[in-house]
Formats: sequence, C-alpha cells, structure tokens
Amino acid sequence: MYVCSCFGVTEAQVQQHAEDGACTPRQIASACKAGTDCGSCVRRIQAILGRGTCPRRELADQGRPVLSDLERLDEAA
Repeated sequence: MYVCSCFGVTEAQVQQHAEDGACTPRQIASACKAGTDCGSCVRRIQAILGRGTCPRRELADQGRPVLSDLERLDEAA
C-alpha cells in the first residue's frame, strides 16, 4: 500500500527505513523523500513509526549518547 503517492513510497519501504534507524518523519523524508511534497502522508508516516521500536529513541530515553551507542549496537549485530 502506498503511503506517499507523490514519490511512490510504500508502507513496507517506510518500515524498512524505520528498521534501518529512521525514527522521525524528517529522517524518513531524508531517506526516501516521502512527506516532502504535499505533506498529506506525514501523519501516516508518524503512525507507522509509532508502531515499532526505535533504538535511538530508546537510548535517548535512557539518557545515553544516541549516535555513538547506536554505532556500537550496529557493530555488535
């Protein structure tokens, strides 16, 4: 199912970008341009992002440095 009709971005693509570390609609936009034209899909993107876990958000909630710890998580995987 398409999330962003302007750029032909599917829900599966947004979910993949989220799994790759995108935690906000702005980060999704940087990855695939979704939400950067008419903006009607931004709420849908927010809903998709709200379903999953975000390693960066979890680290920030713990008060830990986000980027350095995320890189260590990636190396450990």
